[in-house]
Amino acid sequence: WAPWFGPCRMVSPIVDEIAGENPSVKVCKVNIDEQPQLASLYGVMSIPTLMIFQNGDVVDKAVGARNKAFILQMLEG
Repeated sequence: WAPWFGPCRMVSPIVDEIAGENPSVKVCKVNIDEQPQLASLYGVMSIPTLMIFQNGDVVDKAVGARNKAFILQMLEG
């Protein structure tokens, strides 16, 4: 994510809300300006990019602003 990018600013509070409602899930936001090597490692070409990890592996990925229901569905997947 990037704090200056509109779609990221739209998704950020949703991600924060989901994190607060799901304490068993570790939620992280990575600022691509501060961590360009990490973005590169995971092939992030557009933001916002949402990734679901399980046991260290990416098991789901979505690019673009998404609503809460979509993100929750990703977590259930």
